[in-house]
Parts: sequence; C-alpha cells; structure tokens
Amino acid sequence: MAIPVSPLATALPHLPPIAGVRFGAMAAGIRYKGRTDLVMAEFAPGTTVAGVFTRNLCPGAPVDWCRAALPHGSARGLVVNAGNANVFTGRVGAEAAKATAEAAAGLIGAKPAEVFIGSTGVIGEQLPVERITTALPALHATLTPDGWEAAARGIMTTDTFPKGATRVAKIGGVPVRISGIAKGSGMIAPDMATMLCFIATDAKIPSTALQRLLSRGVQTSFNCTTVDSDTSTSDTVLLFATGQAGNPEVPAEGGAMLRDFTLKLNEILLDLALQVIRDGEGAQKLVQINVSGAVSGPSAKRVAMAIANSPLVKTAIAGEDANWGRIVMAVGKAGEPADRDRLSVSVGGVWMAREGGVVPGYDEAPVVAHMKGREIVIDVDLGLKNGRATVWTCDLTHGYIDINGSYRS
Repeated sequence: MAIPVSPLATALPHLPPIAGVRFGAMAAGIRYKGRTDLVMAEFAPGTTVAGVFTRNLCPGAPVDWCRAALPHGSARGLVVNAGNANVFTGRVGAEAAKATAEAAAGLIGAKPAEVFIGSTGVIGEQLPVERITTALPALHATLTPDGWEAAARGIMTTDTFPKGATRVAKIGGVPVRISGIAKGSGMIAPDMATMLCFIATDAKIPSTALQRLLSRGVQTSFNCTTVDSDTSTSDTVLLFATGQAGNPEVPAEGGAMLRDFTLKLNEILLDLALQVIRDGEGAQKLVQINVSGAVSGPSAKRVAMAIANSPLVKTAIAGEDANWGRIVMAVGKAGEPADRDRLSVSVGGVWMAREGGVVPGYDEAPVVAHMKGREIVIDVDLGLKNGRATVWTCDLTHGYIDINGSYRS
C-alpha cells in the first residue's frame, strides 16, 4: 500500500560529512522490493560509543547484541536492516545478529563486538541473514562520507519521509559537528529509548561521558513522545564519537567543557524525536502537551503522557473537536495527584476550564480555529505544586488503522 507523505513532514537537511564516518545503503531484498533496506557504517579506529535501548521485556536479538557490546565502549561499524525486526526469533535470531556482526567486522578489520546491529520491521519472522552477509562486501565497497541521506532512507519502514538533523558545537573553542538520522512512525512510545536513531560526531569524548549525555538527553526528547503508546521491541539510540575533530581532552565525567556540546546534542535529539511524531502513522496534527502545577516533574510527565496516549483525546483532536472534558478525563485516570476543583485546561492559549467548571464567558470560536491547524498546544495546570513537563504526540486518524491493518500484506 502506497502511503502518502505526512502533511507534517519536514525536509531532510543537508548532512555534511563527519570525519571518521562513512555510510552506505543498498537493496538486499530482505523484505522490500525495489528499495534500499540494508545500511552500513564504518567508523575510524578509536571511535567511542554510547547507547540507550527499549525497556520492552521482549527485545529483539539486535538489542541483546548491542547491550552486550556497549560496555566495551568502542565501535568500528554499524549494520542496520529494514523490513524484518529479528524479534521473537529465538536462537536463530541471536545467531543471525552474531553472523552479521562477524561479517561486517571481517570487512572493516575489527572485532565483532565493535560492530553494532539494528533491525526494524515485522516481528516474529526469521531474518534471511544470508542476504545480509552476502550483500555486505559490495555495500562496504561503496561506503562514502556523503552517504548520510542514503542511510536515512535505507532504515525507513512505514516512514513517509527520511529524518535527519545536524548542529555544530564547540569544545574548548574547537568546532565539532554532530549529525543524526532516525526512523519511526508507529509502535512509538520510546521507553529506554520500530524506532531507531543513529548519531555521530567528530568530537573526541570518552564513552563514559558520552553515555551520561545520551542517557540524560533522551529523557526530555525521545522519552517524552508517543504515537500510539506501544513501546517497540527494537528501540535503539546509538551515539558515536570518532575523535577526529582535534578538540581538547575531555575528562571521563564530562563536565563544563561539554556544556555547548550537550546543548546541541539535546537539540538534535528533540529535533529527531519530533520528526518521528510528525511522521506518526496517519498523523495529521502535531500535539504539544504542557502540564504544570503537579506535585513533581515525574508526576507531571505521567499526567501529560496519559493525555497524549488517550484515544479519546487523540480522536477529538483528529476531528477538530474542542472537547476539554476528554482532557479532564485523561488527567483523572493518570493515577497521579489531581484535584478537580483546582484544575485548569487551555487549548491554543485559551483557558476553557478552571476550578471544576467552564470559564465564565468562554468563547469556543478561537479554540475551534486553533484545532483546525496542523500544530495543537494543550496546557493543563493542576494547581498543586511546581512540577511541570512537556510531551508530544499526534492525532489518531483512520489512516493509522489503514496502515497497521495491512502492515504484513
């Protein structure tokens, strides 16, 4: 089934080469016909790595492989396939991940544990790993520093547009570049982090500091997004630092030297996370939900996610119905401290409900106009303490059913 490009799509920016990174993509016929579905990257010797992964208790074999490899802190390669997630495939799936890493390592001249693996697509079908291992030599021969766009397209499944972001930061006065690509459209409720994200920088940063930055960064980006409340078995975010920029040495704990780098990395993480939401299956509207006045930040986030994951709220947004009662319902079901008579609800900057009832003289017209737009903003003030959080979601349309009802056909 041909899926039209999301009306919320953003253009893929130019992703310039990063010293120490070469990418490539090719059609290996893993599941799709007539499109790229296998991506490979090679990193310079000395590249450090950090990663965060799904908390789904039924993870794919590639996630298991990456978790085992991550403590070594070094990376030389990355292999990602689209169309088959290599999940719920037992010992055969684990052997496929191992065979992929070994084949790539042999081409790069590295240890298998220095090759990271990602897979996305259908769950429960055996991965035709021989198609990957057979294709890798030819793919390796085509790797290029300019292969970022090809890689962004090669990891797509039900995505309707490729996703990328890039920034320049400074470490000790030395400019360093950070670029990333991501895929994701459905089964999106990252909880670390089918969603995949791969980021590379030419900065020289120890793996311990890199891991600290990534683990913190996903908490206010990928872990504050949801399309459908379903946490994928394959969610993976990997960050590679090639060490080619010539920046001053960074201590293992990171520290103030990485302040600008942290800011730019977090911008990329949020940029990519919102692109995934913009490409939510069937999405027509991007929704930002701000919760304030909660007893704590974590409590505010749980309330915000309850709103973001509510089918009734999401379908009301799809129908452009200014039904604030559904928002109140979602607040109340979150299981977090809330007081109906202190609760306030706003849509598009217009306060609709306060202190347990509708605002006197409330005019629905500007809210209706806001609901007809592509980007919707909901504010909820619980009126209890100072906890606050922001999360993002999309509306729920019949397009979601159309895509997922025919996903395997």
